[in-house]
This record gives sequence, structure tokens and C-alpha cells, in this order.
Amino acid sequence: MAARTQFATEKPSEDCKGAQAAKRSPLRQFGPLLVAMVGLPGRGKSLLARRLSRYLNYTGEKTRVYDISEYRRKHMEHYDSHEMFRADNLPAWRIRQQSFREALEDAATWLQRPGNQVAVLDGPNVSRSQRQEIYDLVYSQLGFRVMFIECVCEDPVLLERNFKEILKYSVDYRKMATEEALKDLTHKMAHYKAQYESPTLGSLWELPCPMVKILDGGDGGIIAHGVTGSKESKILAYVSMPKPHQQTLYFSRHGESEFNVIGKIGGDATLSPRGRLYSKALANHVHALNLPSLQVWTSTLKRTKATSANIQAPQQHLHELDEIWSGDCESLSYEELQEHFPKELALRDREKLKYRYPQGESYIDVMNRLVPVLTQLECETNVLTVSHQAVLRCVLGYFLETPPEEIPYIHVPLHTIIKLTLQGFTYNMETVKMPIDCVDTNRAKPINCSETRSAADALLTLPTHYDSISSLKTPTPCT
Repeated sequence: MAARTQFATEKPSEDCKGAQAAKRSPLRQFGPLLVAMVGLPGRGKSLLARRLSRYLNYTGEKTRVYDISEYRRKHMEHYDSHEMFRADNLPAWRIRQQSFREALEDAATWLQRPGNQVAVLDGPNVSRSQRQEIYDLVYSQLGFRVMFIECVCEDPVLLERNFKEILKYSVDYRKMATEEALKDLTHKMAHYKAQYESPTLGSLWELPCPMVKILDGGDGGIIAHGVTGSKESKILAYVSMPKPHQQTLYFSRHGESEFNVIGKIGGDATLSPRGRLYSKALANHVHALNLPSLQVWTSTLKRTKATSANIQAPQQHLHELDEIWSGDCESLSYEELQEHFPKELALRDREKLKYRYPQGESYIDVMNRLVPVLTQLECETNVLTVSHQAVLRCVLGYFLETPPEEIPYIHVPLHTIIKLTLQGFTYNMETVKMPIDCVDTNRAKPINCSETRSAADALLTLPTHYDSISSLKTPTPCT
């Protein structure tokens, strides 16, 4: 293990006091933030911690989760039983305390590096002394902000579901028989309950920093105390929207459009004959799934509306789901882009994520306008989203936690249904390719992105398309 940063615990010197006073200036609100989870096991803390990290990273707040359980597993190669969580098991208690401190110190060290903004300390943190230690290190010593989020759950249905998730996905119970694991988990809960000191709120709140209490996964309401600051307010808004613990979402691009056939980008084209066939096949497939309370969300463009027209379900047409706006380059083919805007095409190829079309949008612009849709989508299940290549790249990049620079290259083929299922803390992706021919619109990044490159180099990775709609049966390779 790498050398660990040592944080002072003794009484600070006068010089140190002066430095700390400077850190406690009014500008503190712009500094890093540590979010500490609080609550008994099986209350949804870890799922919320990872959802929060996903959301904050996507929206530009560099975030990392520090899971105290993972630190404990480094010290105990194999999990034996619930006995290690007994309060009177001193050797095990010391290991758990050491794991807590190591996770806290690593989170604090990470927050001190430039550009890092939010660390989430995932663990029970059930004692007042632990929470005081978090506050003393992060706020009093380092001058950073601290926020506590407590997850409380008394709903027996939710608890049973959460316990099943733990037994299915927890590393501790991976090699344990189901009945034995359930018995062990029940005892573990009892040990934690005996040691749990629930934070009080209002004037009796134990620490002078923001505290949020989430009841029954949000279905029972949210209680917040002392929440100030832009990051804390942003987090409160996010966690205030109840999210399902079991979730399935469906996605599809529109059916092949006339512009797809002839290799043009953007525009508001109608579906090709093959695209209309896909519209019918998509509806038949979705109806066969017999999804309860199905919703369909599409963009406002003709090709997505036509693709979903045969589906019997409530439909919303959202501007946020419209394709990336190409500005002056709308409705041009890549050949025309190379002819009229060769420098722009080279710049886009060089840094596709940040590149903004003249009078148009970049991928980052699309990611930003999608945030309201994504936060609402996280609260739903059985939604079919019919949108466009660039938009669905951003949507899938969010749920699959794809590094931003890779998002513009996610392969989202036409005539394919994508299914995302929440499994534990992450989403699993499955695809169903409909047996209806279509063009391939995926253009890989060219090797040569120089502004002085030849047209042949610029168009080297361009997929095959047709000369016209009427020549569908005779594909002509691009050169």
C-alpha cells in the first residue's frame, strides 16, 4: 500500500490556527466538498452514493466515491461472519476503525489535488465520534466543506428488496449459501442497530454543517437542515427526487431517414422506406414486451415521431432530445463538409467532444441540455426514448459512466433496440438488432486530423451511403 498522508490530531499551533482561519474565510463555499453517507446497512446508501457520483461527474463536478467496506476487505481477505461487527469484538472493531480512517484520509488527500471537487465517503458512519472526526479533519483542519446524508428506511417492502440486492451483489456473500447469508446479514443489522447513534436535526444537530435525511428512499420525504452553497444545493435537488431501486430503460434511434441514406447530417428528414418498416417492427417488439405503465419519449423532429407513431403508449416530444444542432453545416454530407468547411471538419475530428459547429452545438452543449431529462429518466422505469445518434451517445455515456472524451464515439447503430437494466450499482446493456437493412452512420475518428490533410484522408473512415433515395438497391461507396 502507498505511503499514507498523516494528518495532525494534536492541538494546532498559532501559525496553524492562522492558516485555518484563512481557510474559514467567506470564500470557503468555492472549495471542495466531502459528502459523508450515514445509515444502517441495507438502506440504499451505496446505490445513492454511486448515483450521486455519476450525476456530479457528468455535470462537471469531478467526484470520487470512497467505500469504507472496500478498505475493510483489504485488511480481511475473506469475510467470515457477522461476528466482526459486534461492538465487543475489539480486534475486528480496530480493523473497522482503521478502514474508516484510511478511507477518510484518502478522500481528504484526493480533495486537496487541483480540480477535484467532491468526495463521497460511503459507509455507515453510525457513531457521533466518527462524524465528529470527519468534521474535524475536513472542515476544521483542511478548511473544506462537509455535508452528511443519512438514509433511513423502515418500509418492510423496501428493506426486503434491499436485503435481496445485498445478498445478490455484495462481495461478502458471494460464496455463501443464500439461507446462511440471510441469517448472517440479519445478525449484522442487529449489531449495527445496537451501535447506531442517529443524527439529530434542527437546533440539536450535532455539527454546524448541512445535513439531509432521506426517508424510505425518498418516498417518505426529505428533511434538510442548514443546506447552503451551490454544490450542496445541487446535491439536495438531486437526492430529493425518489429513484427506483429496480429499473429498466429502453432506447432506440429513429428509423433510417432519407438523410441517412444519402449521408447527410442533421436536418428534419422523413423516414426512408426501410425506416418505416423499422417503425412497425419496433412497435411490434415493444408491444410484445407488455411493459406496465410504458412511456415513450422522443425528440420534436419528424423522424423520431414517425418511428414511435405505431406504439400504443403515452408520448412526450422533448426539444432536449433533438439531434445535435449543426448550425451552418446542417443538411450537408461529409463530402460537402470537406469541400466547404475543411478546417471545421478537421477541428471536429481533432476534438469531437468540445468542438462546436459554426452557429451550432458541441457534444458538451448536448450533454448540458440533457441534464433535466436524465435526472427525470433516473426516476422512471419502462421508458422508451427514441432519439438521435449524438443524443443517445450522451445518454448512454451518462448511465454507463463512459469517460467524456469517449462519448462521441459510442456506437449507436440504426434499427437497434438498446435495453439498460440496473444491476446493483451499475447498468447492464443489451441490444436487439431488428432484421431490417439500413445504412451504417458511424464514422470512426480519422488517423489524420490535420487542417492541411487531403480530402481522401478526411473521408477515409466515412461509411458507405447511397447517391439518392431512388438508388437504395445500389449502394455506392464514398471516396
